[in-house]
Formats: sequence, C-alpha cells, structure tokens
Amino acid sequence: MYELMVTGRFAAAHSLRNFKGRCEALHGHNWRVEVVVGGSRLDQAGLLMDFGELKKLMNQALDRLDHHHLNEVPPFDQINPSSEYISRHLYQEIASGLPDHVCMLRVSAWESDDSRATYLGET
Repeated sequence: MYELMVTGRFAAAHSLRNFKGRCEALHGHNWRVEVVVGGSRLDQAGLLMDFGELKKLMNQALDRLDHHHLNEVPPFDQINPSSEYISRHLYQEIASGLPDHVCMLRVSAWESDDSRATYLGET
C-alpha cells in the first residue's frame, strides 16, 4: 500500500451554533488541511497519482470555502462548521474526484498550530 499526502490552506470565518463559549461568536481561522490517499496499484510511470492532480482536487474544494463565512456556505448553512464537519466535508468532496484505484484515507483540518480534527471515513 502506498500513501500520498498533500497540504493546503484556507482562511474563513464561522460561528458554532449551540456552543456555549467564545466560539459561538463570529471568529476566523487560517485552517491548514492535510489530505492522505492510498492505494496499491501504480501507473506506468510508477505513480499512485500525480501530486499535482491531488493538489488540484484539494484546492478546488478549499476554494469553495476560502474567504467565506462558512455558516452561509452549503452544507454548513445546515450543519455546524466545526473542524470535524469541515474535515468530513473535504474528505467527501475530494474523494469523489479520485481515480478508481486510489482511495481516500483521511483528511485533517487544523484550526490552529496545535488543534486539529481528522475524518477517516465511515467505519
């Protein structure tokens, strides 16, 4: 099994609904996102997937969130824009564009240098 990992960043504002604390108020983060995919079959060039193509898929998903108020962006207009849900959303968005022989392993959303949430898919 091979793993590839790419990282990206986006900046956005959000407020956590039904949260009793400071994060219920509108505030922002500079999120760092880590995407990890895997597979066992390499192509003729010896690649699981081109890093550039994986970054392109990730950046397309991040661009839909970057510099927005997440509470106004689907699906976060209906669900809380927590780092947990952000990582799940990005996992699903990016996974839908992967080649058939590549599987999504995990997506982590870091809202600060020392705080992250990771989504590993359905168990």
